[in-house]
Amino acid sequence: MHPRAKLSDALWYVFAVIAVALALMLFVGNPRWQWPLVAHYLFSARVLRGLGNTLILTAVSSMLGLAIGVVVAACRMAQHPVPRALGFLYIWVIRATPTLAMLLFLFFLSALVPRLTLSIPLLHVTLFDVNTNQLISRFSAAVIGLAIYLGGHSAETFRAGIAAIDRGQKEACKALGMSDFRMMWHVIVPQVVRIIIPPLANELITMFKNTSLVTVIGYVELLTTVQLIYATNFETIPLLTVACIWYLFLTSLAMFVQNILERHFGKGAPK
Repeated sequence: MHPRAKLSDALWYVFAVIAVALALMLFVGNPRWQWPLVAHYLFSARVLRGLGNTLILTAVSSMLGLAIGVVVAACRMAQHPVPRALGFLYIWVIRATPTLAMLLFLFFLSALVPRLTLSIPLLHVTLFDVNTNQLISRFSAAVIGLAIYLGGHSAETFRAGIAAIDRGQKEACKALGMSDFRMMWHVIVPQVVRIIIPPLANELITMFKNTSLVTVIGYVELLTTVQLIYATNFETIPLLTVACIWYLFLTSLAMFVQNILERHFGKGAPK
């Protein structure tokens, strides 16, 4: 090995040792972290309820958001200009609107639309007529807002994954007499899944962390829970540390699952 390479390796090891030592001094040597208090609240019933609300919100919003993303992606790839323009307009608005503003807008929707009504013109038949405040609760506003956000971002991920497939494969499937359904299910979808797993996993992880934004509309998830606790005992840093530990653990778990999926769907893929 070249002497310079050995020196470079040694410097990296020294840098790593210094970084670990500084981290230990900051996180272990500083008594102000109050680790016993962190351990006390980490599995407390109140924090676990908030964590459960976060997971429920993430799951429901993700499923709805991915469904929206598939529909919008299909619109973006349509041959007709009208759905293609509508898909582009949706993505443009969602990308340009902060998620926080969207959540607040939905929660205060009754100020703009006091009642949600759907009627059949000319027949004077009302299908439903409800008070907006009865329909838009904290939970529903959070789900809709986060799902709309994910739908706009995941749509481009789906579209990019499909566009990355060589057109020649589709033409070959047609030449073999395969139906559109068989072509999509057996040829296109497996390749698209392999392509979109990394960016889509990143969007879902971002979605999980974005659930902390719903604190502005009063939905009691993990971050709101620890805020309510430290508002009474003034132990701000330990309680925020509890929230960060849970976010770190669940994000790490999601990344682990992502790696498993990448290895599974990457079998047989060209290197």
